[in-house]
Amino acid sequence: MGDRTVRRARHGHLDEFRSLAGIVRIDRERVQADGLLSAGLEAAAGIVAALRDAPLAERSTTLTFAAGSVRLTVSDEGGRIDIGRAPVELLASLLRSVGAEDDDAGIVAQRIVALRDAAGQARPNDAQPRSNNAAKPSAPDTPDQPAPAAAPFTDVGQIADIPGMQPQWMAAMAPLITVFGSDGVNPLTAPVAVLRALPSFDAERLDAFLDMRSSPFADPERLAFLLGPAQKYLKAQQTHVIAVNLVAGTTGGYTAAARAFIVLLPDDKQPYRVLAWTPVSRFATTGVVAALEARR
Repeated sequence: MGDRTVRRARHGHLDEFRSLAGIVRIDRERVQADGLLSAGLEAAAGIVAALRDAPLAERSTTLTFAAGSVRLTVSDEGGRIDIGRAPVELLASLLRSVGAEDDDAGIVAQRIVALRDAAGQARPNDAQPRSNNAAKPSAPDTPDQPAPAAAPFTDVGQIADIPGMQPQWMAAMAPLITVFGSDGVNPLTAPVAVLRALPSFDAERLDAFLDMRSSPFADPERLAFLLGPAQKYLKAQQTHVIAVNLVAGTTGGYTAAARAFIVLLPDDKQPYRVLAWTPVSRFATTGVVAALEARR
């Protein structure tokens, strides 16, 4: 009886040891994944800095290290439609482009404008929303001002609960909208889907527009002119805020992902500033990739 008790005790201790070893391994993998995400963020800032004043067309690359790899995608937020600044007719056109009927698009667009007006009134003119620093890996200091000017929205998801907004519209709009843009869409970096969402967009002009934009010395004014009446909603500008999507995987199979928004300021003491950092669920690789692809 005593020997059996001893064996049970030994098995119990062995199970505890295995559980502890598993926890230690997961913690080690998590630390390595966080390091890979940080390395990806540093690399993203370097890619943008190397462009200097050149337009930032969306681009992706994968970096491989001894601990694993990280895939990063950078894009210009100025090429998206800013839901905090876009006029109501642009918002309505955007909604129609993702499947909303004319009447529904107009109503929901008006509600977006009403919500941002209320948010703007609630926030003092000199107030700035604080950046999302939760679970952010080591990086240069994050400023208290995440955007050049106060904005009514701090995340595109804030319009998801507007009455009349359909989940499928929101999912389709997510890659096309931002809260870090301006009062016009940058024609040099706008995705095709954003261009198609502009009011009075003429699809027959698109091929000529893309051909001209692909040339090394594209003239923003001539580009805008090519889109006819839709040029009203375009505004050529330097890249200010960069979206960075990161997916890291360790050699042990641990996956982590995050979405960041950074800004590179001239003559700044830091190489870049983090405006927002949002971890993405690491539990399913397919879910991570799907979530990031939806935002790109």
